[in-house]
Amino acid sequence: MITDKRILVVEDEEHIRKFVRINLEREGFIVEEATTGEEGLDIVGSTDIDVVVLDIMLPGIDGFQVCKILREKYPAIGIIMLTAKSQDIDKIMGLEYGSDDYMVKPFNPIELVLRVKSLLRRMDYKKDENQDAIVEGPFRIDKYSRKFYKGDREIELTPTEYSIIQLFIENPGRAFTRDEILNIVWGYDFMGDSKIVDVNVRRLRSKIEEDASNPQYIETVWGVGYRWRKKM
Repeated sequence: MITDKRILVVEDEEHIRKFVRINLEREGFIVEEATTGEEGLDIVGSTDIDVVVLDIMLPGIDGFQVCKILREKYPAIGIIMLTAKSQDIDKIMGLEYGSDDYMVKPFNPIELVLRVKSLLRRMDYKKDENQDAIVEGPFRIDKYSRKFYKGDREIELTPTEYSIIQLFIENPGRAFTRDEILNIVWGYDFMGDSKIVDVNVRRLRSKIEEDASNPQYIETVWGVGYRWRKKM
């Protein structure tokens, strides 16, 4: 497979970094490497990077801080975080800082490649030729540029957040289970747990709701999942 997608692997353990690189290059990806967070940020600032595979435990600034900086400066970039710990708090913290996905070491490199491909599919979503924009209440999705607005204000979304909000707004009033959201947004080959949906919904609420603790747009359907409140 030939691709022009460029992946940055930020990992201080050389054997892991090289192993990841070999498997990504085997799939046709262009791979850059960094051993520290600072080096990774420099590469992103000077090179057109599509996805960052980012270890949490790094010398210097850690992966959480790198993720936070990347999200602030490059909201459209894809981020997959790596952690040697299986504790939920590390997964949740990575998602809260803005990562799109996470993997726990030791991991299957084939699964990592699948995760990268799944994330790129979300980022490369093709516009509907029959409709360039969707308007729902005060919100507007520009499908051509993949931008999201509330009134005249653009709201910066991660690729995953954009995919979720588009799913909701295109299906107002429909309740989606967490598994349905995982399958549609992350893909059927996603092997993580449903907490990733909850964290992304929480992030979306913090960006679009007047009061995230009392959401008016993204409703929780108890025992099921979430839905976009349909206009009456």
